[in-house]
Amino acid sequence: MTSSVFSAQIVLAYSGGLDTSVILPWLKERYPGVKLVAFAAELGQGDELKGIEAKARKSGADEVIVKDLRQEFAEKYCFPMLRAHAAYEADYLLGTSIARPIIAAHQVQAAHDTGADAVAHGATSKGNDQVRFELTYMSLDPALKIIARGRTRRSACATAESALEYAQKRNIPVEQSKKKIYSREP
Repeated sequence: MTSSVFSAQIVLAYSGGLDTSVILPWLKERYPGVKLVAFAAELGQGDELKGIEAKARKSGADEVIVKDLRQEFAEKYCFPMLRAHAAYEADYLLGTSIARPIIAAHQVQAAHDTGADAVAHGATSKGNDQVRFELTYMSLDPALKIIARGRTRRSACATAESALEYAQKRNIPVEQSKKKIYSREP
């Protein structure tokens, strides 16, 4: 459910990667006057969140919220996943996929706390992450507008390559390059 209606304030699930770094200025361009809140979840990523507040602000965030969710994530998500032996093809633990609902739930709470009327994510239109984020948003607050850059026809950054080009033209700090465009999860 992508909304093209103007939003006064948007809370973006922000990781600091290519997609979420370019979506901040893209949202500013698409919704002039919008207040952007970057919401980052500490789930145990280690150094990945180092400098994330400065990076988010440099990319266009008006406010940054970093919430430590490690204990809740471990107790309510990881331990049950391990007890259930939940793995993709019996080999790949589902840590990334189970992380999306907890991020989205706290993002909705951040929207309520800040008075935002919309939430956004940087998930591509071809993966399951968009579904994990959006079903959580809709189940917790169906009144929130959902902005999904990947499904917006006029998006200048619908692909990783176009997102990288967009970032380079606007001096958005990203670690990706044409040779190493995709991030890898540990």
